[in-house]
Amino acid sequence: MRKYLASLLLALGLLTGCQQRHVAPPPLGQSSFAEYQQQTRDFVAAHRAFQTLDKDAELRLNTPQEWRPAQTPRKGILLIHGLGDGPASFADIAPQLAKQGFLVRTVLLAGHGTRPSDLLDVSVDQWRQVVKEQADILGKEVGSLWLGGFSTGGNLALEYAAEHDNVQGLVLFSPAFKSSTSYDFLAPTVALFRDWLRPPSAIFPQQIATRYLRVPTNGFAQFWRTSASAQRILARKPWNKPTLLVLTEHDSVLNTRWILDHFDRDFTHPASRVIWYGTPPPEAVTVSRLRVKKDFLPEDRISQFSHMSVLFSPQNPLYGRKGSVMLCSNGQSEAAAKRCLKGDEVWYSDWGLVEPDKIHARLTWNPWFDWQTAVMDKVVSGAL
Repeated sequence: MRKYLASLLLALGLLTGCQQRHVAPPPLGQSSFAEYQQQTRDFVAAHRAFQTLDKDAELRLNTPQEWRPAQTPRKGILLIHGLGDGPASFADIAPQLAKQGFLVRTVLLAGHGTRPSDLLDVSVDQWRQVVKEQADILGKEVGSLWLGGFSTGGNLALEYAAEHDNVQGLVLFSPAFKSSTSYDFLAPTVALFRDWLRPPSAIFPQQIATRYLRVPTNGFAQFWRTSASAQRILARKPWNKPTLLVLTEHDSVLNTRWILDHFDRDFTHPASRVIWYGTPPPEAVTVSRLRVKKDFLPEDRISQFSHMSVLFSPQNPLYGRKGSVMLCSNGQSEAAAKRCLKGDEVWYSDWGLVEPDKIHARLTWNPWFDWQTAVMDKVVSGAL
């Protein structure tokens, strides 16, 4: 069956053909974060397809940023965004970590921050290089180094931590250890023949000010490579330093049930915690370090949490409860999407939920954000 499916996908890919757009990656090899930050900002300014008239605001959202604690920092954390996203993924989490005494920095992965087609020919090794360079720099400035990541960024964080003993802990949001599809391994092969898995939308743009709405096949291929690497690392030996994992039951991107099932075996430090939004499986009652909150909140018109909702406070000006960004591109029918864009009442969910008499936009904020922050604070402080 797998051989047949692979042949079919390759045939479709050959019919489609490739039209790659080669763009030089962002500059690397800097000796300081300040130099890296400025050169990356200059690169994005020169290559970005700006979506609004406020270019300075878009550059802040899509380039590396830093948050400094009130006192001289003794510990630092590097935060790594996911596929199709950018440094602004951590706009709410980073200040909370700075309050805990962390010097917080973000990075920009190659192919991001400019336009989706710039992901056509990036490699996972480019992503690994920027993580290594900036983690190495940060590690020389602080006594205690942590890493954090969202989705693909969680895999990259785990990779670096597994190879560097000076990493003291991890903070991972929807880490992409295991995809929700059984055929993700085909992505690298399909990417050789087919640039995009789906055509451009007739309703939605390819990107907005904060993120990409469409990702080329090669992006998914590199995503799979990080996922396969994370699974190999965890199969080799447990990670025995403090870790926070944040998962949602309903995640169209990940097999979060698989990740939860492996938590006790793979993350053994007593200070580690896994947060689960939704109804945990019955066997999870034996996971003593599990923390649970419900994800069906009809008073907020929330049907379920999403892959990205764990990141943002309800007060976030872009993604929050009254934020300016509404992700109507959510796997609904074209008619429902148009009603969402028109301003009809919507409910909120992960990608792809369809229910009678409801329009679902993407849930982009976390009603339990303050509680989640309190759990995170205990994990990071428990290691000291």
